[in-house]
Amino acid sequence: MSEARKVLEMPQLGTRVEFLRTADETGGEVLEMEVTGHPRGFLSQRHIHPAQTERLEMVSGAMKVSMNGHEHVVHEGESIEVPPGTPHTQTPVGGGPGRIRIEVRPARNTQEFLERLAELCSAGKIGRRGFPQPLAGAELILEHADAGYASGPPLRVQQAVARTVLRVARLSRPYVFVDEWDVAASPESVFDALADATSYPQWWRPVYIDVTADGPARVGTTAMQHFKGRLPYHLHTRSRITKFDPPRTVTAEVDGDLRGRGVWTLTPTATGTHVRFDWQVNADRKLLRILTPVLRPALRANHNWAIARAIEGLEPYARSADAAAGRSAAARPDHRRSRGSREELALRAV
Repeated sequence: MSEARKVLEMPQLGTRVEFLRTADETGGEVLEMEVTGHPRGFLSQRHIHPAQTERLEMVSGAMKVSMNGHEHVVHEGESIEVPPGTPHTQTPVGGGPGRIRIEVRPARNTQEFLERLAELCSAGKIGRRGFPQPLAGAELILEHADAGYASGPPLRVQQAVARTVLRVARLSRPYVFVDEWDVAASPESVFDALADATSYPQWWRPVYIDVTADGPARVGTTAMQHFKGRLPYHLHTRSRITKFDPPRTVTAEVDGDLRGRGVWTLTPTATGTHVRFDWQVNADRKLLRILTPVLRPALRANHNWAIARAIEGLEPYARSADAAAGRSAAARPDHRRSRGSREELALRAV
């Protein structure tokens, strides 16, 4: 399909858009499209195109256009123009779907705006009633206001609210840590140590103080952890194993003072085992909501300190298990090859 016939399906907004002439084809002079359906949600709200003329021609059905204190019913074969900067609404008349040909002059970034709406629909970030989730709506206001925005409140107020929404969202982003290192022990012994949380107080010291579990490690096993970091607080969590594939990977969902997901992934190497730990912590618990805005670097350093204790303790523990099981001990790896903790912040709501 050529770019001029590209089709966007936006079921939550009740519309299907087919591009007839694009900005690329017209040198930015015009964007022409046909819109089919029964628009709803924020598309039906009073809005403004600040610097574009919009020509609406009914192909089938009828539509009521309200602007400048007047209502205009546009029937099949008729058209109407909406001048730049004019607050207006476009409301379908009748219960069935209609079809309208729209020309927007100049084209500006209207196509990109519509493509973004289609992406949000596909991602489930526009509700079934046709309104975007708060974070998605805030980004639309800040990134696409030149294509159109609600006629009230004033744009500067909408953008101020949008920036506040984004600031709050950044504070509640999950922490995503990725740690990798090499261990001079067999994957079997390393896996057993990582999958059995009750072993943590034996080798992950002084981080883990006490761990109990309702059975041996397997899918569904629940463990209760009491641990601490370098910062002066103790934490209590509960973990449940959701994936168990020895000796390759184990995944656990965690809740309590922290809520998140941990994934241990093991890969055999010439010297033993490569360990990767993916740890995502949602910043929605009271402790992290309080600490995150001012102590983000300290929290990251605290995680790095805890992982350093794991690196120190896991290898001797796993090598002892290898010796007890009669497995050959691997050569000690050069830990300078190990990749330390790296942390990023993932924004889920987009």
